Amino acid sequence: MQQARVRLAGTSPDDLDSICDEVGEIADKTGVKLSGPVPLPTRTLEIPARKSPDGEGTATWEHWEMRVHKRLIDIDADERALRQLMRIQVPNDVSIEIVLED
Repeated sequence: MQQARVRLAGTSPDDLDSICDEVGEIADKTGVKLSGPVPLPTRTLEIPARKSPDGEGTATWEHWEMRVHKRLIDIDADERALRQLMRIQVPNDVSIEIVLED
């Protein structure tokens, strides 16, 4: 049977966990096999920026950081389950990718 691999990425781990819970509820309702969510390594993006706007003065730096959290879920590719999976309301800062695999 085919499997659907769902990859979630976003800056808020709480949003990711709530979507993972919704996917788990869909799997329970439809009776399909679910494995995951597997937390993948968090990517940390750092940007150093000068504090002074004109370049004069002391060389002081601010460090801005954004963390991208990721989750991986494998679910059996049942037609009913995939239709419900497509209807999940996903926040703007969360990206979701669904790939069918053999």
